Amino acid sequence: MQYDYLIVGAGTAGCVLAARLSEDEDATVCLIEAGGEADEPAISEPAMWPMLEGSDIDWAFKTVPQRHTANRIHDWARGFVVGGSSCINAMAHVRGHPSDFDGWAAAGCEGWGYADLMPYFIASETSPFAPSPYHGDQGPIRQMVPSDPHPLTRCFMAAAEEQGHVPTREHNGARMTGPTLNTLVIVDGKRQSVADAYLTPALSRANLTVRTGCLVDRLAFTGTRCSGLHLIVDGKPVHIEAREGVVLCAGVINSPAILMRSGIGSADELAKLGISTRVDLPGVGQNLQDHLLSGGNVYLSKDEVPFTQTQHSESLLYSSRNGDDKLAPEMVAACVVVPIATDAFDPPPFGEAYTLMFGFTHPRSRGAIRLRSADPTVAPDIDPNYLAEEYDREIYIEAMERTRAIGHSQAFADWRKEEFLPGVELNTRAEKLDFLQKAAFTHHHPVGTCRMGSDDEAVVDPALVVRGTEGLHVIDGSIIPQATTGPHNAAIVAMAERKSDLIRAQAPRTPFDPRTLS
Repeated sequence: MQYDYLIVGAGTAGCVLAARLSEDEDATVCLIEAGGEADEPAISEPAMWPMLEGSDIDWAFKTVPQRHTANRIHDWARGFVVGGSSCINAMAHVRGHPSDFDGWAAAGCEGWGYADLMPYFIASETSPFAPSPYHGDQGPIRQMVPSDPHPLTRCFMAAAEEQGHVPTREHNGARMTGPTLNTLVIVDGKRQSVADAYLTPALSRANLTVRTGCLVDRLAFTGTRCSGLHLIVDGKPVHIEAREGVVLCAGVINSPAILMRSGIGSADELAKLGISTRVDLPGVGQNLQDHLLSGGNVYLSKDEVPFTQTQHSESLLYSSRNGDDKLAPEMVAACVVVPIATDAFDPPPFGEAYTLMFGFTHPRSRGAIRLRSADPTVAPDIDPNYLAEEYDREIYIEAMERTRAIGHSQAFADWRKEEFLPGVELNTRAEKLDFLQKAAFTHHHPVGTCRMGSDDEAVVDPALVVRGTEGLHVIDGSIIPQATTGPHNAAIVAMAERKSDLIRAQAPRTPFDPRTLS
């Protein structure tokens, strides 16, 4: 079997690439997915997303024990389905702060600044805030803002304002800091995955093939050119060829794992597994970073908490230490209308409590993905190295203290019966950190393991081609050099849109002129 383009992974980036590359009727495109079709009914129900973790459509990865979170093992949900993690996430659409992307460009990722990506953000969406210089109204990603927010959502925003946080209109416009209602990817009460938005409308094209249940063993090469894939399908080896190129969209865990199994990675580490080195790239699998959250601020409610009409959390507060809106906010908080806690605690029943979650946006701790075996059925070791850096511990403590102040505000007086977690005074830094180490869990935003850059440690260059190869591209969260503020799904869509232009040798869209913003 032979196609012009092979795309590995039908997640967020893969669906965008498949739709855009197949617009060329003369190009044959094969989208390859390890999981199955998105036929689980719970996918479309916004409130059901927590139930999808650990289900048949989740890779159900686990980290190694984390020294700085009480030696706990963390569950890492990743979508094992057409649509990828856009089928199991919490549906928030947050682009990130402009300085996030400008920081990438300044560090050597030319063409990936905020102005460069803005045309793709706009083109990808149908926004409730359009018409606006910041937003589009003709794109595949259809967004909404809750029209009848949960009463606790209203209390949360009022409490944040009571604590001095100035409300903002939205998190994707002129000012990101401040409380506001979330922009959600929900259409007519149903989740819209990226597969729904991009892939489904393209499925009738004769030049597009989608193959599910295909596990990638390794890449095939002819010299330095990536010429195809070695797959495992129904337990049997299958070879498939690419005339033009192979695009890895397999995600922050599987993209580096595929590269390493194919001999692209640290020569010393590959030799330990008996893998011959094709390209010695020590950066493959490194630079792993993830947003941490905490469900550590839980309150018992005076009255029964109504069920959500959306996805349990309808508002976010992004905040900065110094209040400078021009810099990316360092902290995030949210009101969740159900009790949330780690397995270190015993939370109250649903309907009797609510949670103020909190976290920090730009972790400095770095971890790694490491192969345990050349066998593609053996999951790699995942070590995010949570809270290894002192900055992360300090900002986490500050986020908790700010969020507890919101929780104890007068705005919550009609709902707040008593604080359940932490539930005690945490007087010393050691007490605060001990609690947080037990209360920490992933925000499901891992990035960085095939880092983009122009330096010798980068895995892909600014064109997103793997260094030392030809015809081998990567576009997914693994290429992100530094985590953005908030979820990464919106950024990955825009980045995949731009990468599709690069692959098709089209001129990238004209960078946005920030002077046009009012």
